[in-house]
Amino acid sequence: MLARFRRIVELVQSQGIERMREPHVKFLGDRLWEMRMTGKDGIARAIYVTASGRRVVVVRAFVKKTQKTPARELDLARKRAKDVDR
Repeated sequence: MLARFRRIVELVQSQGIERMREPHVKFLGDRLWEMRMTGKDGIARAIYVTASGRRVVVVRAFVKKTQKTPARELDLARKRAKDVDR
């Protein structure tokens, strides 16, 4: 999973966050985006927000165990996102 995460980060750095689309990233609403990683160990997500300039701040990362992203993960990410400067 870490290797997949690093690969997506490299894509963001080389192509720019504004050019990233599915299957690598998906908009969740409320400033939240998710990096989507899939590997032999399962599925993981890293929820992030964009900050001032071209900064990307990961506010939550977790291994998915259900079909839909759990509400508690989204709530925690929203809470943390409030502390990130726009």
